[in-house]
Amino acid sequence: MSPNPPLGVVLHAIGGLMSAIFYLPYRRVKFWAWETYWLVGGIFSWLIVPWVIASLMVPNLMKTLSHAPLKSACWSFIFGMLWGIGGAMFGLTVRYLGIALGTSMALGYCATFGTLLPPIFSGEFVAVIKTTAGLVVMGGVAVCLLGIVISGLAGVAKEDEVPEKDKQATIREFSFKKGVWVATFCGIMSACMSYGFAAGKPIAALAVSNGASDLWKNLPVLIIILAGGFTTNFLWCGFLNIRNKTGGNYLRRAVKVTSAEVSAPVERVPLLANYALCAVAGTLWYLQFFFYGMGTTKMGRYDFSSWTLHMASIIIFGTLVGLCLSEWKGASQRTHRLMRLGLVVLVSSTVVIGYGNYLAKDHAPAVDAPKVVEPPAK
Repeated sequence: MSPNPPLGVVLHAIGGLMSAIFYLPYRRVKFWAWETYWLVGGIFSWLIVPWVIASLMVPNLMKTLSHAPLKSACWSFIFGMLWGIGGAMFGLTVRYLGIALGTSMALGYCATFGTLLPPIFSGEFVAVIKTTAGLVVMGGVAVCLLGIVISGLAGVAKEDEVPEKDKQATIREFSFKKGVWVATFCGIMSACMSYGFAAGKPIAALAVSNGASDLWKNLPVLIIILAGGFTTNFLWCGFLNIRNKTGGNYLRRAVKVTSAEVSAPVERVPLLANYALCAVAGTLWYLQFFFYGMGTTKMGRYDFSSWTLHMASIIIFGTLVGLCLSEWKGASQRTHRLMRLGLVVLVSSTVVIGYGNYLAKDHAPAVDAPKVVEPPAK
């Protein structure tokens, strides 16, 4: 399949939109602790939906997974576990900082580590910067990082200007100090998703040899990565359920509104609605990497830039969602201008990166077809 960078940019933008809105259904979950609804949603996003979609899109899925190179599968799983730590921390980041500020801060670190380290470790970085197309792509990455910095500064300015009561009105558990630490750790660990895809390239090649379309070749890799992420999040959320005594959330149908009062009113817990909302949130979350996987196949030689496009799209749509939720209410005009400047710079970075990949497509030298990883003989 020939590269199509403009289509790749669009697919990454759709993935970014899915990531920006996935947390909204969680806001309507009632009487459940964070660790409860995060795990229930994760069962859909990390286990159920990946298998369902891959089974529909990838022929001979079980054959591909059963014959996957052991080294590639193990590293994809390990990077998935590390990414899972970042995923859990992202939920806490949004919990403490809100969608707009939390997304900008966490993904700033994530974009830097997830984009630049894979080509450095693979030894491709020097070759990339020796070409005009490669320099344009790297310039787009730099522009994206600048946009993330500007967006982060706008978020910090908002934090200083918005009255505490307004923060609490839109973000119930707002805590800037906690949020900064969580966002930093989250961003660094979340970059491991990019490494997981890089480690899973032999599995993607095997999927193609077993009849999968090039567009869907990353879906089996995603199953393995997300299985690692589920492992980490299951252990963490299970620990929190035990420590916080919230394990009963999954089946409890009624709860006292104020436990300190002897005659506290009892409210019905909407179990069916809670599970449905978590299912929607989990599905939306998975769709971000569904579109990311497709977008990567369209970017061509410099597909490592896909991670930057994904991060930029998430921040762009995350900021817009934050505006719709009135998270920027009370901020000064100067801060609003700074926020809008960050959005413009981020959008510009996607154009520059897309153009760089387009140049690489048009000026790519003729190369032999990549070797396909064959399954071992029975």
